[in-house]
Amino acid sequence: MLALAGLLTLLPFFIAAFCPRGVLLARQLPLRLRLLAPALLGVPYLLVSLSTGLFRWSWLSLYTLLPVSINLLLYGASLADPEQNGDWRDFLILALLGLAVDLRWFEPAWGRGLAVFNKILLLDAGIYGFLVIRQLSRVGFDLRLRLRDWSVGLLAFAAYAPIAILLGLWLGFLHFHSHLPSVQQVILAPFFTFFFIAVPEELFFRGWMQNLLERRVGAARALVITSTLFGLSHFNKRSAFFNWRYVLLAAIAGIFYGLAWRQQRRVGAAAITHASVDTIWSIWLR
Repeated sequence: MLALAGLLTLLPFFIAAFCPRGVLLARQLPLRLRLLAPALLGVPYLLVSLSTGLFRWSWLSLYTLLPVSINLLLYGASLADPEQNGDWRDFLILALLGLAVDLRWFEPAWGRGLAVFNKILLLDAGIYGFLVIRQLSRVGFDLRLRLRDWSVGLLAFAAYAPIAILLGLWLGFLHFHSHLPSVQQVILAPFFTFFFIAVPEELFFRGWMQNLLERRVGAARALVITSTLFGLSHFNKRSAFFNWRYVLLAAIAGIFYGLAWRQQRRVGAAAITHASVDTIWSIWLR
């Protein structure tokens, strides 16, 4: 059942990323069905919890009703703000999804090592809400990568890497590993990092947040605000308290990720930069 739950959890993510026609078809569903369809995101929780013996009606209700509530709010935003200049409901949903993931509000619903289901299910809810219901433009969530995505992403990585390495070593945040990584690490780490860390975070912070903020406060301020919030989202990583070194380096990284996204408004380009940074850090410098 875990394998089936994993497939069902990844399906909305990969359809939206690799088959934009699927999003267009979903937009053509009758309104009531369109609004209620994300209730199906409760099914993966049901399958996982039954297989692990952790089933709770309260958690099933949350994973069933929360996506529908997100849809209703974003539908209201689409009616109140058809020009897509950024409605309060847009930012409320971003705050809810961001805090839920960052503060791990819902992770107790899952067994040991299964919290990734929570992150992807919330991502699915956001993808469906913003792309199908809100129909937010200029997101750039298309992972059919182009040569230009690679050139923009790797150029941004090359610009940020020396800053990150020198500053990270000076602050004592980074340390060279005493052992060489395995071949398996070198091969698998970039793929895992790209799809399960870089893409979700770049879609959230750049495709949704920076995109919406640009319409409110302009490109430069949106880049600074988003990068600052991206940095702050790392405050509890690798530390029991406020990890200011991680916050600082992540905020600087956010500037380069945001610039990579802004070049073509493509999440894939920013995710290449992000995944390159995280892969190098995890394999060689942490």
